[in-house]
Amino acid sequence: MNDTSTMIGERRTYLMSYLETLTPEQWDAPSLCAQWRIRDVAGHLIEGSNKFAMGKGLVMLAKNGFNMNKSIAASAIEAGKHSTNDLLQAMRETVSMRNTPPTTKAEDRLYDTVVHTQDIRSATGAPGSVPEARLRIALDRLKNIGTILGTKKRIVGLKLVATDMQWTYGDGPEVHGTGEALLMAMGGRTVALDDLNGDGVTTLRSRR
Repeated sequence: MNDTSTMIGERRTYLMSYLETLTPEQWDAPSLCAQWRIRDVAGHLIEGSNKFAMGKGLVMLAKNGFNMNKSIAASAIEAGKHSTNDLLQAMRETVSMRNTPPTTKAEDRLYDTVVHTQDIRSATGAPGSVPEARLRIALDRLKNIGTILGTKKRIVGLKLVATDMQWTYGDGPEVHGTGEALLMAMGGRTVALDDLNGDGVTTLRSRR
């Protein structure tokens, strides 16, 4: 098992421990991921491990006009309809799983888990923290994601500078912030923009 795979398991365990503390109201509360409840985010992460795949990927894609983003969102909301107990049980079972969907890498699973863990924890008032090693891998992977998440288009022509670790990317007007704030903003979380500063923030905000 490589280091990234180990980090995925550790991050899933970290999230699992937190999910077990949530109230029914919190499970149904909005996350930082637009239009997704906490339970929908959990469902998405479970589906990403193929736990709830059910062979419906192509059908869901077709129903959503072959728009990948809409298909992913619809799948997450569908998975979120499972009972809280079923979601918790399925999440427990994903902790040791290392399979990845077609065309994806372990690094994709790691950044997805890191970002969505923060979507859940920050929305419920307990953001926690992301260890630097995990954050670095997530940042390096997310900066290159184009079509699905639109990250490359969002940050083109800007220089991102982390203030709490040695990490920079790009050229142009600078955007300064913690590695986590940069990661969440790169992923389209508008709330993270308030934690950034620099001449490039206005441009980044206009591309949300």
